[in-house]
Amino acid sequence: MTGSIDHPAVRRDVPLAGHTTYKVGGPAAFWAEPATIADLNDVLDAVPADLPVLVLGRGSNLVFSDTGFAGLVIRPTGEFLDVFVGDEGEVVAGGAAPLPKVARTAAAAGRAGLEFYVGIPGSVGGAIRMNAGGHGSDTAAVLLAATVLDLVTRRIDERTPAELEFGYRRSGLTDRHMVLRASFRTEPGDPPALEGRLRDITRWRKEHQPGGTLNAGSVFKNPPGASAGEIIDRLGLKGYRRGDVAVSEMHANFFVAGPEATARDIWELVRAVRMKVEEATGIVLEPEIRFVGEFGDTEVHP
Repeated sequence: MTGSIDHPAVRRDVPLAGHTTYKVGGPAAFWAEPATIADLNDVLDAVPADLPVLVLGRGSNLVFSDTGFAGLVIRPTGEFLDVFVGDEGEVVAGGAAPLPKVARTAAAAGRAGLEFYVGIPGSVGGAIRMNAGGHGSDTAAVLLAATVLDLVTRRIDERTPAELEFGYRRSGLTDRHMVLRASFRTEPGDPPALEGRLRDITRWRKEHQPGGTLNAGSVFKNPPGASAGEIIDRLGLKGYRRGDVAVSEMHANFFVAGPEATARDIWELVRAVRMKVEEATGIVLEPEIRFVGEFGDTEVHP
């Protein structure tokens, strides 16, 4: 380990598996759950410069290696989970707020435009970093501004969508950035109609995606003009597996883990499917899942 932390709010050797949707992975060397910006800064003051820091949201697109993470994992709580509707109809949310909560809070207040978030099991910070979207919209289309902390310089900036450099399922943010809060534009809407829209999206998700299973949502980003799931399906890879992880029979861009799955199984299946697609079509699929820790010859993506 390259560094250590001596701080009363920092725990050691905290299991990470329960904090991701795949339920795999080893422990975090250090773990903190700051509830306020003051708490966060206090913890960061104690972090050695050579110790890696990772901000963990809902863990819905993250796979930690079986050996875990040899750094500090920050899991924001408290004010970072808040969601409220402002005087001008904007929805303001902390960076750790669950996206379904954002959607439901807006709908209950008669504010339209964020319903698509009800089907995305991530956090506000993750949605901004990855420009999360679905059902005809994405984060870039609804974001007003995000307050971002640079974990290295400790500078806090308010960034517009243009300054966040949004693209398809990406932004200019990296692991050195933490979204503290964000505001979203909305339009007036009828609460019962909006609630119906939320139910429709939730129903669609249950009918078309493998709910009730251990997965991390879409494994690959869609290549230009195509569907990653359809490409994988056409190659007959539904059911293809590595260890206790398999390509879903319902949706080929979802990889479903069984009770004996390891992080290595997931990494190997992603790498194998990616290779088969490239060999058969020439298309290089880009993972939407993020791998963190040691995976053979790499520490990022397969």
